[in-house]
This record gives sequence, C-alpha cells and structure tokens, in this order.
Amino acid sequence: MKILIINGPNLNLLGKREPEIYGSQTFEQYFEELKSKYAIIDLEYFQSNIEGELINKLHETGFNYDGIILNAGAYTHTSIAIADAIAGIKTPVIEVHISNVHAREEFRHHSYLSKNCKGIIVGFGIDGYRLALESFLK
Repeated sequence: MKILIINGPNLNLLGKREPEIYGSQTFEQYFEELKSKYAIIDLEYFQSNIEGELINKLHETGFNYDGIILNAGAYTHTSIAIADAIAGIKTPVIEVHISNVHAREEFRHHSYLSKNCKGIIVGFGIDGYRLALESFLK
C-alpha cells in the first residue's frame, strides 16, 4: 500500500507555530513515528507553501497511489484549483485539519476541497493523520 501525506502552507512550522493550537511536535518527528508504526505501508511526505506545487504533487501521485492524506492549510478555504485537482485524480483523498476549524474564525468554516474528498478529519490534533491512515487500511 502506498500512501502520501501532503501538507500545505505554514505546516512546516508545526512545533513552533501557535503550539496552543497545533501542539509542540514537529511534523517530521510525528512522520517518523507513523513510518515506524506502519512499516508495512510505503508512506511518503510532501510539504509546500506554494499552491501550484501542491497541485503538481496531486497530479503526479493521483493515479498510482492508494491514498492521499491532505492538509491544505489555508488553501482549504480559498483554492478552487486544489479542489479541481482532487476532482481530477483517481486516488482517494482524505482532508485533515489539526484544529477544529469550525470552532475558529468564520472564514475557516468552509472548505472548497471537502466535496471532492473521501472523508474529512477535523479537530483531533496531529493524530488526525493517523486516523486518516487507519481509514485507508480498512
């Protein structure tokens, strides 16, 4: 099984950025834990702050991976282009958000991506990625 985790803008700052919302662990540390726990899965990670690079990665992997776990960050609420990229690929995508976006600013309550995703995991902290991974295993 081949799964890709894609993180969007500012998620490279996990562990430093607003730890009261996002926690104090870096994503790289967490990713190593996931790879160790799920050694039977070919697990890859990609992060970019650039919308076009996220779209390119979806296009590149969206026809030959078993699943994509996507936290598009703020692009979730603004990017029709990423929504179209998800709609255009065959690999199922699970949308993940570390914080409960519905308990935050109103602009975060709408996702352009959700309608094109297999499912959405919101508000379970960084553990949301593991939950998404588990759903692909079932």
